[in-house]
Amino acid sequence: MRRTKKVIAALGAAVIVTMSATPALGSSHREAPVVAGDPQIDGTDTYAFVSPDNPDTVTFVANFDPFQLPPGGPNFNSFANEARYNIKIDTDGDAVPNLTYRFTFTGGFEDKSTFLYNTGVVNSIDDPTLNFKQSYKVELVGSDGNVISTVVENGRAAPANVGVASMPNYGNLRQQALATGKGADGTQTFAGQADDPFFLDLRVFDLLYGGDLSETGNPVLTGLNVNSIAVQVPKAVLAANGLDASGVVGVHTTSERQSMLAIKPDGTREPSGDWVQTSRLGNPLVNEVVSSVELKDAFNALAPAGDGDVQGLVDRVTDPEVPKLIEKIYGIPAPATPRNDLVAVFLTGVEGLNQPTKVTPSEQLRLNTNTPVTADPNRLGVLGGDAGGFPNGRRLTDDVVDIELQTLEGAIQADGSIKLVDALASGDGVNANDVAFEASFPYVALPHPGSDTGPGGLGGPPRGGSPSGGVATGFGGAALSNDPADSSSKLPLLPLAVLAVGVVMTGFGLSRSRRTTA
Repeated sequence: MRRTKKVIAALGAAVIVTMSATPALGSSHREAPVVAGDPQIDGTDTYAFVSPDNPDTVTFVANFDPFQLPPGGPNFNSFANEARYNIKIDTDGDAVPNLTYRFTFTGGFEDKSTFLYNTGVVNSIDDPTLNFKQSYKVELVGSDGNVISTVVENGRAAPANVGVASMPNYGNLRQQALATGKGADGTQTFAGQADDPFFLDLRVFDLLYGGDLSETGNPVLTGLNVNSIAVQVPKAVLAANGLDASGVVGVHTTSERQSMLAIKPDGTREPSGDWVQTSRLGNPLVNEVVSSVELKDAFNALAPAGDGDVQGLVDRVTDPEVPKLIEKIYGIPAPATPRNDLVAVFLTGVEGLNQPTKVTPSEQLRLNTNTPVTADPNRLGVLGGDAGGFPNGRRLTDDVVDIELQTLEGAIQADGSIKLVDALASGDGVNANDVAFEASFPYVALPHPGSDTGPGGLGGPPRGGSPSGGVATGFGGAALSNDPADSSSKLPLLPLAVLAVGVVMTGFGLSRSRRTTA
């Protein structure tokens, strides 16, 4: 038996882990040891926004399987057939999901006598030359865990973008896949590969941006892909399922695997046992850059309904460590405590913006579905005077690294006004995605083809360049060049830009007990 340490003893529940971990507080790219070793079910980001081209609907996007190199064949990245991928929506503020859109996948290689993903040019998702095909089902699950209905019985996942020679019209393949994902109630679904829409300089892990600020301003996710699932839900469907009078929904996304896995002598694998949650994402960047290695998988054991009961969490939100660290190192005064502004942003929603009528404190991404679509979005969202952006939901173009850093440093005043911290105006120096997003569902950009070569973040050059100020998008908004946060001035605080975001959640009761792993 192997013993590991467990946090969150205040929850009073033992956690048995066999092959996989239980829920993450808010996962990101390779944020915890267990999911880092199981990338197919590793959630990277969650998005929720009123659909810009169809404002009577709300779009939810969940990304998985980070750091995909486009030419990574012949076994290109796919969804796990033995997993469940979930988009969970709390419509009444009690931290329990009223609606769960559960994606499950089947399929794989059709001709196993070859090693090829495709055996020729692919112009249709039904072409025999496409040797790897995956289908998906979407079930709507209620708060009691029972299936309410099957939204999509036999959707087709868009394939990996092998390259321009193999798939000369990849955009057509995505459209064909989208046509299979329509539900009877007006819900639209999608599953497939996409450009990774998250943008930041991730080199904080190299001795805090190189130890001398020489490693800042580079969009290191340029050219990389993820696997995306997405659901566009009519507001009428939300209203019919207990939508709070405020119009606010709480959102988190998860993945699940069965608790036992048998590996047979021939190499095949047979899962069995209860389903356990392996990843959880609400607000971005929480678990990735906060917990120590020994705590991260136990961090994943929390459920939203119990978040507010852990006094350690409340203490760390109202008296966070990072502003004091910034003050000690860089001389920038920390905001006065208690930090009720952070309680609102991360646990309850901001009153008058995205707080439900009756709210159970919990770490979820909250969206007021009554917020009008912003005609000229600002990358700083609410902090930039744009009520349609993060932390009121999250659009693909919201610069969450800069937003969360400003928030930790007290940008939201006690009277609800916004006062940006000038010293943090440059943020991490990455203000927009490397490619433009799509103008219609699922909005995520097409995946980078495996034929891309050359420099770039990791996987290839950005198509059309990497703008420093903004990117014209179908839904997410240009990063305005006259935005106060686009100042060219930079202070040594930059190395903490990524480290700071999400640290408010570190205090989920760091009392230790024993967890036994079979």
